[in-house]
Amino acid sequence: MQAQRQKVLILYLASSALDTPVVAWSLYDGTGKTRTMAADSDEPPYTTGLHALKDGWRLIQLSQLIPPYPGEEFSVSYQRYECVFEKLEPVSGDPDD
Repeated sequence: MQAQRQKVLILYLASSALDTPVVAWSLYDGTGKTRTMAADSDEPPYTTGLHALKDGWRLIQLSQLIPPYPGEEFSVSYQRYECVFEKLEPVSGDPDD
């Protein structure tokens, strides 16, 4: 059996709907095939969360829809609409090579 490694994609969307635009993202590649870091691209890997699903990413977590505290409706301290995706990809040999 060929070894598999996990890739994790975190997309922050404009709202709680998967078909809204991506406003921020992070990608972590456990296969070792690509090395990414924050702010290394101006363009998101997908325009919406739905596009990631169509490309084979599995959605494993949606953000909870928690109403803001009174007076905090426009706080920008964190991105509220976080979606966590994963994809398992085959690897051969040691992915750290």
